[in-house]
Order: sequence, then structure tokens, then C-alpha cells
Amino acid sequence: MNFADAVTVAGTRRRDDGYLVADARIARTGIQTYLGSEVGKPDMGMVRVYRPGSEVFADDTMKSAAHRPVTNDHPPEMVTSDNWKKYAIGQTGDEITGEDIYIRVPLMVSDEAAIKDIEAGKQELSAGYTCDLDFTAGTTLAGDAYDAVQRNIRINHVAVVQRGRAGSNVRIGDGAAAWGAAPITTDHHPTKEKDMTLKTVTVDGIPVEVTDQGAAVIGALQTRLADANTKFADAAKEHLAAIAAKDGELAKKDAKIDELQGKILSDADLDKRVQARADLITVAKAIAKDVKTEGLSDADIRKAVVVAKVGDAAIAGKTSAYIDARFDLLVEDVKKTDDPLAKALADGVHSTTDADKAVTDAYTQMVADMKAGKAN
Repeated sequence: MNFADAVTVAGTRRRDDGYLVADARIARTGIQTYLGSEVGKPDMGMVRVYRPGSEVFADDTMKSAAHRPVTNDHPPEMVTSDNWKKYAIGQTGDEITGEDIYIRVPLMVSDEAAIKDIEAGKQELSAGYTCDLDFTAGTTLAGDAYDAVQRNIRINHVAVVQRGRAGSNVRIGDGAAAWGAAPITTDHHPTKEKDMTLKTVTVDGIPVEVTDQGAAVIGALQTRLADANTKFADAAKEHLAAIAAKDGELAKKDAKIDELQGKILSDADLDKRVQARADLITVAKAIAKDVKTEGLSDADIRKAVVVAKVGDAAIAGKTSAYIDARFDLLVEDVKKTDDPLAKALADGVHSTTDADKAVTDAYTQMVADMKAGKAN
């Protein structure tokens, strides 16, 4: 990826032969911020790029600053031997040194027109270079977080520019589209006016021309909006899931209520149940006088009667249908006898004082059984 650093020309002077010589800081260590779209990461709002001292002051980086062509503004392409005469107005020296966080190089401008531009006020330099961006996030020793690291920095040329975006501070990407991204300035009170190079960003499908700083703000807001939309969508999904869960619980409760309501008997049905219970107890007592019926279900009463008459062994392992059939046979046998009770059974059970008491007892027992069933 191509980059450029902007610095102010320092210590310029004319030699006897008319050439202009100067000192320049052309690269520095530290973190600079870019729009993600400028460094090949459109999915990221902003990218913090770190240039560690180990890369800036590496031997190959320092050597690449020596004997580099000096140009008047950044050329639209890499300066090579094929186009050197077209773009070069001078050259850097070979006494490359590290000064604090900067690389310092001497340079000479040998083109008279370019020298006059410098003397007229065009007094900043911008080093054009290439590097590899390693998108490995981390934290500096000072505790500053970054998203990517510049590696294999190689100086291609040093350009004389009208004004760098960050004044005398080093800044990459200074105004030349061919030389890549421009980091976002955090200097809200600059010591000198900055160039207003515009770039196009898209807001709700509408292209808008804004400054680098405006683009950075828009990019940050768009990222925040996307994050907010994602959080809102997640919250909506959770809300719908909670509603669905509640609906499921209510549906289960409604089904249980319907089930319980289905078990509630009307007065007429309850009377029929009580009468049927009383008839069963009367028949059971007619077949087996001493049989116990209290607390037993209808099926258990029939089984108790059969056991009383034929014994446990006769029905061991038999199904409830078999036991019911044996009970019905016993009822038929009783009806065939000549005693008054058998005749009464044959003619149908009619209420007597004892029968009334049996009905009352059966009714009371049934209500108690039903209440116990509901409680369970």
C-alpha cells in the first residue's frame, strides 16, 4: 500500500552553485487513524495503524531513505529509473539518522523553478513510501490500542508540497490520491490552516463530498448506527421469543382448565352417578352381604364381590374385563333366585329407608372422592 508523510522543510539554504539544501524529518513512529475504506477494510469504521520503532528504524527502512528522488508534489506513480527525469527535482543524501521518533535525512533541490516555489512559501515535505499492513491488533508499551501494524516500510521519494495537512507534524497520505490513505487528524486547534481536500462518502445512498475529518465522523456514526440496529434487532428477537414462551405457558394453562372443566359434572349427571353407585352397592350387598364397599371404586367393588364368591385364585392374573364379566354372571344368578331381594333386583331397586341411607352415604363418599381427585 502507498503512503506519504508530511513535514516542514527545516534549515534550508542556497549553495554557491544555486542548489538548495535542507534537513527533513520524513517518517515517525506512533499510531495514526484512518478510515477503514482507505486501508482496504470497508467493514471497519476507523483503523488505528501503528508504526513501531522496530519498523521505522529498521536497517532496510533507513537505507531506503538514502538517494531518493525529490519531487515537486507527489507524482501519480512510483518514481523509477524509467521516469526519474520526468519527476525528479533533486535527491536525498545518505546520512540517514534517527532523531527521537523521526527519521532525519538531508536533501538537495537542484531545479530552479522548484527552489523558487520553496522560497515563495511552498515549504513542506511529504515522504512517499510503501509498506505492508499487518492487521494484527495489539497495545503499545504506553497502553495505546491499535488495529494494524506497518511493516517493511520503503521510501520511494520525498515530495515538496504546498501544505501538509498536519502542519509540521508527520502525516501520511498528504493529498496525493496515488499515495494512498490520509490519517484522521485529532487536532481541533491547528497552528496553521490545512488544505481542504474533499472526498465522497455515501449517506443513505446519496453521495456527499466532505473533508477527511467529516468523512471520519460520518464513518464513525454509520458504524454506531449499524451497531445500534444490530442490538435493536437482537432485542426484538429476544422479546418475540419471550412472548412465544409466555403464549405457550398460557396455552398449557388453558388446556388444563378445559380438562378440569370437562371433569365437572352437572347436577343431573351427578344424580345419575350417585344413583348408579347406590344401585351397585345394593347389588353387591345382595350377592355378598359382608363385602366392604366403603372407599372402593366401582371396579374394586365388583372385584371384591367376585373374590368373595369365587376366591382370589379364580381371578388371579385376569383382566378387569374378565372380572366384570364374572360379576355380571353373579348378578344374573341372584336374579334367578326366588327370595324377595332377588325379586326386588329383578324388578329394579326402589328407595327404602335403608336405600335412602345408602344413597346418602354413596353421595357423600363420591363428593369426597371427587374433591380428593381435584386436589391431586
